[in-house]
Amino acid sequence: METYQFVNEKNIEQFNQMISAKTRNGFVITEHNDKLPYVVLSKEKKAINHSLHLFLTCITFGLWSLVWIYLSITLSRKKNILVAVDEDGNLFEDKCLSKEN
Repeated sequence: METYQFVNEKNIEQFNQMISAKTRNGFVITEHNDKLPYVVLSKEKKAINHSLHLFLTCITFGLWSLVWIYLSITLSRKKNILVAVDEDGNLFEDKCLSKEN
């Protein structure tokens, strides 16, 4: 079986820049492979201060409830993403399925 060199220095640099941007954003590397190259990144769910949001909803006559619902949906899940270089040398990002969600 032949192996093809589809990763060049430019792709690796973009790959490393994307990983460092994601880690600055709060993601943690859970799986890493230099040979293929891919990385699985994970971001834990965040706690929401529901009493504060209830108070803000009351003083804004219910308008803040839209923000509260949005935050509850987006921040209350654990996020897993895959960052990799495909066979053509293109960098891509995809969501990973996990049992914890």
